[in-house]
Amino acid sequence: MQPIAAWLVARPQNSVLGLAASLLLPFAQIFSGAVMVLMVLQLGVRRATVSALAAAAILSLIALLVGSPVAQMLANAVMTWLPALALAALMYRWRSLTLTLQVSAIVAMLATLAFFVVLGDPTVFWTEVLTNIAAVFSELGLQEQATVLLEQQAVIAPQMTMLVVFTSWSMYVLVLLLGYAVFQVLPGKKGLFGRFCDLNFGRVLALIMALASLVAVLSGSMWLQNLAFVIFAIFWVQGLAIVHWLQAESRLPVAVLIALYALLPLLNALLVMALAVVGYMDAWFAFRRRKKA
Repeated sequence: MQPIAAWLVARPQNSVLGLAASLLLPFAQIFSGAVMVLMVLQLGVRRATVSALAAAAILSLIALLVGSPVAQMLANAVMTWLPALALAALMYRWRSLTLTLQVSAIVAMLATLAFFVVLGDPTVFWTEVLTNIAAVFSELGLQEQATVLLEQQAVIAPQMTMLVVFTSWSMYVLVLLLGYAVFQVLPGKKGLFGRFCDLNFGRVLALIMALASLVAVLSGSMWLQNLAFVIFAIFWVQGLAIVHWLQAESRLPVAVLIALYALLPLLNALLVMALAVVGYMDAWFAFRRRKKA
Protein backbone atom coordinates (compact mmCIF):
# COMPACT_ATOMS: atom_id res chain seq x y z
CA MET A 1 0.00 0.00 0.00
CA GLN A 2 2.88 2.36 0.73
CA PRO A 3 4.15 2.44 -2.90
CA ILE A 4 0.66 3.34 -4.13
CA ALA A 5 0.22 6.08 -1.52
CA ALA A 6 3.68 7.48 -2.27
CA TRP A 7 2.98 7.50 -6.02
CA LEU A 8 -0.35 9.28 -5.57
CA VAL A 9 1.21 12.20 -3.67
CA ALA A 10 4.52 12.33 -5.57
CA ARG A 11 3.33 14.59 -8.43
CA PRO A 12 0.21 16.67 -9.12
CA GLN A 13 -0.62 14.65 -12.25
CA ASN A 14 -0.52 11.45 -10.21
CA SER A 15 -3.14 12.87 -7.88
CA VAL A 16 -5.38 13.81 -10.78
CA LEU A 17 -5.04 10.41 -12.43
CA GLY A 18 -5.59 8.63 -9.12
CA LEU A 19 -8.83 10.51 -8.41
CA ALA A 20 -10.15 10.03 -11.95
CA ALA A 21 -9.20 6.35 -12.27
CA SER A 22 -10.49 5.37 -8.81
CA LEU A 23 -13.90 6.87 -9.61
CA LEU A 24 -14.23 4.40 -12.49
CA LEU A 25 -13.45 1.37 -10.34
CA PRO A 26 -15.95 -0.85 -8.48
CA PHE A 27 -16.86 0.56 -5.05
CA ALA A 28 -15.74 3.93 -6.39
CA GLN A 29 -17.43 5.92 -3.63
CA ILE A 30 -15.20 4.24 -1.05
CA PHE A 31 -11.87 4.03 -2.86
CA SER A 32 -12.03 7.35 -4.71
CA GLY A 33 -13.20 9.08 -1.52
CA ALA A 34 -10.24 7.56 0.32
CA VAL A 35 -7.89 8.90 -2.36
CA MET A 36 -9.40 12.36 -1.80
CA VAL A 37 -8.79 12.06 1.96
CA LEU A 38 -5.18 11.11 1.28
CA MET A 39 -4.77 14.12 -1.02
CA VAL A 40 -6.13 16.56 1.56
CA LEU A 41 -4.09 15.21 4.47
CA GLN A 42 -0.84 15.11 2.50
CA LEU A 43 -1.15 18.03 0.06
CA GLY A 44 -3.64 20.36 1.74
CA VAL A 45 -7.18 21.43 0.86
CA ARG A 46 -6.30 23.83 -1.97
CA ARG A 47 -4.11 21.41 -3.93
CA ALA A 48 -6.59 18.59 -3.41
CA THR A 49 -9.41 20.79 -4.71
CA VAL A 50 -7.40 21.71 -7.81
CA SER A 51 -6.66 18.03 -8.43
CA ALA A 52 -10.36 17.21 -8.06
CA LEU A 53 -11.33 19.87 -10.62
CA ALA A 54 -8.76 18.55 -13.10
CA ALA A 55 -9.95 14.97 -12.51
CA ALA A 56 -13.56 16.08 -13.04
CA ALA A 57 -12.57 17.64 -16.37
CA ILE A 58 -10.92 14.37 -17.47
CA LEU A 59 -13.97 12.35 -16.44
CA SER A 60 -16.26 14.74 -18.32
CA LEU A 61 -14.19 14.26 -21.46
CA ILE A 62 -14.31 10.49 -21.04
CA ALA A 63 -18.08 10.64 -20.59
CA LEU A 64 -18.42 12.65 -23.82
CA LEU A 65 -16.26 10.18 -25.74
CA VAL A 66 -18.20 7.10 -24.61
CA GLY A 67 -21.60 8.78 -24.82
CA SER A 68 -22.40 8.75 -21.11
CA PRO A 69 -24.29 11.61 -19.40
CA VAL A 70 -21.74 14.19 -18.26
CA ALA A 71 -24.08 15.52 -15.57
CA GLN A 72 -24.37 12.07 -14.01
CA MET A 73 -20.60 11.64 -14.00
CA LEU A 74 -20.08 15.02 -12.35
CA ALA A 75 -22.83 14.36 -9.80
CA ASN A 76 -21.15 11.09 -8.88
CA ALA A 77 -17.82 12.90 -8.47
CA VAL A 78 -19.37 15.58 -6.23
CA MET A 79 -21.19 13.04 -4.05
CA THR A 80 -17.98 11.02 -3.68
CA TRP A 81 -15.35 13.72 -3.26
CA LEU A 82 -17.08 16.63 -1.52
CA PRO A 83 -18.00 14.89 1.79
CA ALA A 84 -14.58 13.20 1.89
CA LEU A 85 -12.86 16.53 1.26
CA ALA A 86 -14.95 18.24 3.95
CA LEU A 87 -14.20 15.61 6.62
CA ALA A 88 -10.52 15.47 5.73
CA ALA A 89 -10.30 19.27 5.74
CA LEU A 90 -11.74 19.38 9.26
CA MET A 91 -9.28 16.77 10.46
CA TYR A 92 -6.42 18.59 8.73
CA ARG A 93 -7.43 21.84 10.45
CA TRP A 94 -8.13 20.42 13.92
CA ARG A 95 -5.34 17.81 13.83
CA SER A 96 -7.70 15.35 15.54
CA LEU A 97 -9.50 12.30 14.20
CA THR A 98 -11.63 12.01 17.34
CA LEU A 99 -12.86 15.60 17.21
CA THR A 100 -13.68 15.25 13.52
CA LEU A 101 -15.77 12.13 14.10
CA GLN A 102 -17.51 13.72 17.09
CA VAL A 103 -18.53 16.69 14.94
CA SER A 104 -19.65 14.34 12.16
CA ALA A 105 -21.88 12.56 14.69
CA ILE A 106 -23.50 15.90 15.59
CA VAL A 107 -24.07 16.56 11.88
CA ALA A 108 -25.78 13.16 11.56
CA MET A 109 -28.06 14.08 14.47
CA LEU A 110 -28.94 17.41 12.87
CA ALA A 111 -29.60 15.71 9.53
CA THR A 112 -32.06 13.36 11.25
CA LEU A 113 -33.89 16.28 12.81
CA ALA A 114 -33.85 18.16 9.49
CA PHE A 115 -35.97 15.47 7.85
CA PHE A 116 -38.73 16.04 10.40
CA VAL A 117 -38.42 19.83 10.34
CA VAL A 118 -38.55 20.06 6.54
CA LEU A 119 -40.91 17.18 5.73
CA GLY A 120 -43.05 17.09 8.85
CA ASP A 121 -43.74 13.37 8.55
CA PRO A 122 -40.95 11.76 6.50
CA THR A 123 -42.99 8.55 6.22
CA VAL A 124 -45.11 10.10 3.49
CA PHE A 125 -42.01 11.12 1.55
CA TRP A 126 -40.36 7.70 1.88
CA THR A 127 -43.57 5.92 0.91
CA GLU A 128 -43.52 7.79 -2.38
CA VAL A 129 -39.82 7.03 -2.84
CA LEU A 130 -40.36 3.32 -2.21
CA THR A 131 -43.28 3.29 -4.66
CA ASN A 132 -41.05 4.82 -7.34
CA ILE A 133 -38.30 2.27 -6.62
CA ALA A 134 -40.81 -0.56 -6.92
CA ALA A 135 -41.89 0.84 -10.29
CA VAL A 136 -38.26 0.83 -11.45
CA PHE A 137 -37.91 -2.79 -10.31
CA SER A 138 -40.98 -3.70 -12.34
CA GLU A 139 -39.58 -2.02 -15.45
CA LEU A 140 -36.35 -4.01 -15.02
CA GLY A 141 -38.28 -7.27 -14.80
CA LEU A 142 -37.75 -7.67 -11.05
CA GLN A 143 -41.42 -8.20 -10.37
CA GLU A 144 -40.95 -10.32 -7.25
CA GLN A 145 -38.71 -7.71 -5.61
CA ALA A 146 -41.17 -4.95 -6.51
CA THR A 147 -44.06 -6.87 -4.98
CA VAL A 148 -42.16 -7.54 -1.75
CA LEU A 149 -41.16 -3.87 -1.50
CA LEU A 150 -44.75 -2.72 -1.92
CA GLU A 151 -46.02 -5.25 0.61
CA GLN A 152 -43.44 -4.17 3.20
CA GLN A 153 -43.78 -0.48 2.42
CA ALA A 154 -45.72 0.33 5.60
CA VAL A 155 -42.99 -1.27 7.72
CA ILE A 156 -39.97 0.11 5.85
CA ALA A 157 -41.08 3.72 5.27
CA PRO A 158 -41.06 4.83 8.96
CA GLN A 159 -37.50 3.52 9.34
CA MET A 160 -36.04 5.03 6.19
CA THR A 161 -34.94 8.34 7.70
CA MET A 162 -32.73 6.81 10.37
CA LEU A 163 -31.43 4.13 8.00
CA VAL A 164 -30.49 6.62 5.28
CA VAL A 165 -28.79 9.00 7.74
CA PHE A 166 -26.92 6.21 9.53
CA THR A 167 -25.86 4.44 6.34
CA SER A 168 -24.63 7.65 4.72
CA TRP A 169 -22.75 8.67 7.86
CA SER A 170 -21.15 5.24 8.22
CA MET A 171 -20.00 5.17 4.61
CA TYR A 172 -18.33 8.58 4.74
CA VAL A 173 -16.72 7.80 8.10
CA LEU A 174 -15.30 4.56 6.69
CA VAL A 175 -13.99 6.53 3.70
CA LEU A 176 -12.24 8.94 6.09
CA LEU A 177 -10.78 6.08 8.11
CA LEU A 178 -9.56 4.25 5.02
CA GLY A 179 -7.95 7.40 3.60
CA TYR A 180 -6.33 8.12 6.96
CA ALA A 181 -5.02 4.54 7.14
CA VAL A 182 -3.44 4.95 3.69
CA PHE A 183 -1.99 8.31 4.75
CA GLN A 184 -0.38 6.72 7.80
CA VAL A 185 1.69 4.29 5.73
CA LEU A 186 3.68 7.26 4.40
CA PRO A 187 6.98 7.91 6.23
CA GLY A 188 6.56 9.89 9.44
CA LYS A 189 2.75 10.05 9.28
CA LYS A 190 1.82 7.31 11.73
CA GLY A 191 -0.76 8.57 14.23
CA LEU A 192 -0.28 12.19 13.16
CA PHE A 193 -3.92 13.08 13.85
CA GLY A 194 -4.45 10.52 16.60
CA ARG A 195 -5.03 6.78 16.66
CA PHE A 196 -8.32 5.30 15.55
CA CYS A 197 -8.05 2.65 18.27
CA ASP A 198 -8.28 5.45 20.89
CA LEU A 199 -11.56 6.85 19.51
CA ASN A 200 -14.18 7.77 22.13
CA PHE A 201 -17.36 9.68 21.32
CA GLY A 202 -17.71 10.61 24.99
CA ARG A 203 -20.31 10.40 27.72
CA VAL A 204 -22.17 13.52 26.59
CA LEU A 205 -23.28 11.83 23.38
CA ALA A 206 -24.08 8.65 25.33
CA LEU A 207 -26.18 10.67 27.80
CA ILE A 208 -28.10 12.38 24.98
CA MET A 209 -28.87 8.96 23.51
CA ALA A 210 -30.11 7.66 26.88
CA LEU A 211 -32.36 10.69 27.45
CA ALA A 212 -33.71 10.60 23.89
CA SER A 213 -34.52 6.90 24.23
CA LEU A 214 -36.28 7.41 27.56
CA VAL A 215 -38.40 10.31 26.34
CA ALA A 216 -39.15 8.48 23.08
CA VAL A 217 -40.48 5.46 24.99
CA LEU A 218 -42.62 7.63 27.26
CA SER A 219 -43.96 9.92 24.54
CA GLY A 220 -43.94 7.67 21.49
CA SER A 221 -42.40 10.51 19.50
CA MET A 222 -41.23 9.32 16.10
CA TRP A 223 -38.51 11.95 15.70
CA LEU A 224 -37.02 11.07 19.08
CA GLN A 225 -37.05 7.36 18.19
CA ASN A 226 -35.17 8.10 14.99
CA LEU A 227 -32.71 10.37 16.79
CA ALA A 228 -32.05 7.82 19.54
CA PHE A 229 -31.41 5.05 17.01
CA VAL A 230 -28.98 7.16 14.98
CA ILE A 231 -27.00 8.19 18.08
CA PHE A 232 -26.85 4.62 19.38
CA ALA A 233 -25.85 3.16 16.00
CA ILE A 234 -23.05 5.70 15.65
CA PHE A 235 -21.27 3.99 18.55
CA TRP A 236 -20.58 0.99 16.31
CA VAL A 237 -17.49 2.85 15.08
CA GLN A 238 -16.27 3.16 18.68
CA GLY A 239 -16.87 -0.58 19.06
CA LEU A 240 -14.78 -1.15 15.95
CA ALA A 241 -12.05 1.06 17.45
CA ILE A 242 -12.01 -1.18 20.53
CA VAL A 243 -11.41 -4.23 18.32
CA HIS A 244 -8.50 -2.39 16.70
CA TRP A 245 -7.20 -1.47 20.17
CA LEU A 246 -7.32 -5.10 21.28
CA GLN A 247 -5.33 -6.08 18.20
CA ALA A 248 -2.84 -3.24 18.70
CA GLU A 249 -2.34 -4.35 22.32
CA SER A 250 -1.72 -7.95 21.14
CA ARG A 251 -4.85 -9.09 22.98
CA LEU A 252 -6.53 -10.18 19.75
CA PRO A 253 -5.05 -12.00 16.72
CA VAL A 254 -4.98 -10.00 13.52
CA ALA A 255 -6.89 -12.87 11.87
CA VAL A 256 -9.92 -12.03 14.02
CA LEU A 257 -9.82 -8.41 12.84
CA ILE A 258 -9.61 -9.56 9.21
CA ALA A 259 -12.49 -11.97 9.77
CA LEU A 260 -14.58 -9.17 11.27
CA TYR A 261 -14.16 -7.02 8.18
CA ALA A 262 -14.84 -10.03 5.94
CA LEU A 263 -18.08 -10.82 7.76
CA LEU A 264 -19.25 -7.21 7.97
CA PRO A 265 -20.98 -7.19 4.54
CA LEU A 266 -22.64 -10.55 5.28
CA LEU A 267 -23.77 -9.95 8.87
CA ASN A 268 -24.08 -6.20 8.57
CA ALA A 269 -26.97 -5.45 10.94
CA LEU A 270 -25.96 -8.06 13.53
CA LEU A 271 -22.30 -7.01 13.71
CA VAL A 272 -23.07 -3.30 13.67
CA MET A 273 -25.52 -3.61 16.56
CA ALA A 274 -23.09 -5.79 18.52
CA LEU A 275 -20.28 -3.30 17.99
CA ALA A 276 -22.64 -0.43 18.89
CA VAL A 277 -23.42 -2.10 22.22
CA VAL A 278 -19.70 -2.52 22.95
CA GLY A 279 -18.93 1.05 21.90
CA TYR A 280 -21.81 2.51 23.92
CA MET A 281 -20.79 0.63 27.05
CA ASP A 282 -17.19 1.78 26.56
CA ALA A 283 -18.37 5.39 26.44
CA TRP A 284 -19.71 4.95 29.99
CA PHE A 285 -17.19 2.57 31.52
CA ALA A 286 -13.97 3.36 29.60
CA PHE A 287 -12.81 -0.23 29.16
CA ARG A 288 -9.54 0.72 27.49
CA ARG A 289 -8.53 3.14 30.22
CA ARG A 290 -9.33 0.58 32.89
CA LYS A 291 -7.30 -2.08 31.07
CA LYS A 292 -4.31 0.24 30.84
CA ALA A 293 -4.59 1.04 34.54
